[in-house]
Amino acid sequence: MKKSTGDLYDSPGDGSDPLVIILTKTVQPGTNKLSHMKQQGQTLVCHTDQYLEVDVMNGSDESYILSIDLGTSGSKTALTTIFGEIIDFEFESVPLHLLPGGGAEQNPEDWWQAVLKTSKKLIGKNQVPPEKIVAVCSSTQWAGTVAMDRDGNHLMNAVIWMDSRGERYVKDLVGGPIKIEGYDIRKLIKWIRLTGGAPAVSGKDPVGHIHLIKNEYNDIYRKTSMFLEPKDYINFRLTGKYAASYDSITCHWVTDNRNLAKVDYDSGLLKMAGLEREKLPDLKKSIDILGPVRKEVAAELGLREDVQVVMGTPDLMAAALGSGAVGDGEGHIYIGTSSWVAAHVPFKKTDLFHGMASLPCAAPDRYLLVNEQEIAGGALTFLRDNILYHKDELLAEEAVPDLYKIFDRIVDRVPAGSHKVLFTPWLNGERTPVEDNTIRSGLHNLSLKSTREDIIRAVFEGVAFNQRWVLKYVEKFVGRKMPYLHMVGGGASSDVWCQIHADVLDREIKQVKDPIQANARGTAYIASVGMGLMKFEDIPSHVQIKAVYQPNPDHRKIYDELFAAYLEIYNNNKKMYARLNRDH
Repeated sequence: MKKSTGDLYDSPGDGSDPLVIILTKTVQPGTNKLSHMKQQGQTLVCHTDQYLEVDVMNGSDESYILSIDLGTSGSKTALTTIFGEIIDFEFESVPLHLLPGGGAEQNPEDWWQAVLKTSKKLIGKNQVPPEKIVAVCSSTQWAGTVAMDRDGNHLMNAVIWMDSRGERYVKDLVGGPIKIEGYDIRKLIKWIRLTGGAPAVSGKDPVGHIHLIKNEYNDIYRKTSMFLEPKDYINFRLTGKYAASYDSITCHWVTDNRNLAKVDYDSGLLKMAGLEREKLPDLKKSIDILGPVRKEVAAELGLREDVQVVMGTPDLMAAALGSGAVGDGEGHIYIGTSSWVAAHVPFKKTDLFHGMASLPCAAPDRYLLVNEQEIAGGALTFLRDNILYHKDELLAEEAVPDLYKIFDRIVDRVPAGSHKVLFTPWLNGERTPVEDNTIRSGLHNLSLKSTREDIIRAVFEGVAFNQRWVLKYVEKFVGRKMPYLHMVGGGASSDVWCQIHADVLDREIKQVKDPIQANARGTAYIASVGMGLMKFEDIPSHVQIKAVYQPNPDHRKIYDELFAAYLEIYNNNKKMYARLNRDH
């Protein structure tokens, strides 16, 4: 392996593999201005305004990315090629702690140990030479808050995206004499003009979390040196450096997002949100290189010490890239614990009344239409763990079988419409297209003839009805009907669920190959772009479609009828839900 200080190498010109230049360390800062450059099969990666010492590795196709996907359920770590092909992955679950009053927490140390365990197990399989791993990149759950002390230790459990305990503090913060949807109109105009959104009155984003800590855990707040998003906490553990990406910081609603080339904190927004700038990290692009893996982490994982950590992105943005739907207005559906319908767009826009906005994302020159529905695949977990296999005296089996495959077989043999049994998946309230923290789930129109099979299919269909509810406003936002949607996430592994979505939405559904790995693919693409090994526009050519599902016209009538009833359930019962769950 050759080394050089700031030299440019020509392509070999003999038909051999291109040269890939990997950053190692800064040698002479401030003496040259070089950025990502490609010359005749050569890839040069260089930071602006500095010379870099580089290692030259022959054969970019022999380089690999360690992709970390930390969701609410646990850490899924994958080894990928630089073009997003999944070599292998490992998963380790992480406990979720639900508390009275709407609390939802996880232990950051559990996150880190899950990342270490999966990474070590994966690298230890030796499916690729560890020395060929050139970068680590993370995608994680979004809108969570980790309080860190000045020594780099977390001070309490992370308050995650499901936590609504800060609701009352946010309502006081955003309110005023003249209100729209609970917001003072002057504050709302400024938030939307600069950021594209505003703090959720449900309290389920970091503004609510930080004010919860400030008001109810004041000793911890005073000891806090830095508040980090989950992704940025993992990056800190990898590198020892504090930083947030333009997209991960968005849900703090304190950055001016009008110029994607330079997203930065705004002093007026910080004051409005009641947040202290010194307790928030500096900002970088998702494709920026944060720095090398810490020596002790590299040693524990068996990585080279010059392996680079690329900033990465929240789960929603990673899935958007991993879905392959990266063109303007090209949509994808994600079905995980939660769900969304998203699309990249070239403009900044906000639909306040339906909880969606185009916000900074991993692609530096575009926004991503962002929305999120609270529960999707989580409804199947609820059905399995709380109803069918709840641990009580009725449970005879010692081990729970792989119910999801059984669910698929059952659902496939039940007629469309589940004999008109309806399920609403609002187990934790809803964000989009209504922000309503008090609505709740239910099974409707049960009769003595209803069966367990009907109920199971109704759960699958209820999630699809929820997607149809939001799709109407997504297409209005984008300005056109989406003729097809890519489908990713764990739920997209189900062929029957893909077909149900095609039928309920009346849209062609493209089932992406290895849909559960969309986030890992997305982070691999980010790392490769950050390292100068590919471009975002190359992504569609590397994403494979497993199957395409066309809407069944025979199911149009029943699904239109049930969807109308679905909306009636919300409209007719929302006041009752508010009374019953005002203290949630």
